[in-house]
Amino acid sequence: EVQLVESGGGLVQPGGSLRLSCAASGFFFGAYYMTWFRHLPGKEREGVAAINEFGDTAYASSIKGRFTISRDNAKNTLYLQMNSLKPEDTARYYCAADPNYSDMGGVPGAPVFSYWGQGTQVTVSS
Repeated sequence: EVQLVESGGGLVQPGGSLRLSCAASGFFFGAYYMTWFRHLPGKEREGVAAINEFGDTAYASSIKGRFTISRDNAKNTLYLQMNSLKPEDTARYYCAADPNYSDMGGVPGAPVFSYWGQGTQVTVSS
């Protein structure tokens, strides 16, 4: 059974940092294309960062230079290091996985992805 479990969210002040983790199981993590999305109620789910099996990355313009996506295939874990957080980064963050996608021209949309975690809430507020 494929499982993706996010952790690391919480309340942080503007300008602060958080590192999200996504623990994967039930599939060959190292071969999958992985992405972090975020979602606010009433808005579309936004892809923020993607990484392929080779470690190539893509970022949304809204977070470029502040967030870093990485993966540790030995630990079957995906990460999102978030720095210089802003109130507009407040959202529920999800990791998603797909075995077939390969395009690194940008962060793909949600319909691409076969597997999703339950998300972790990030709130940026003073």
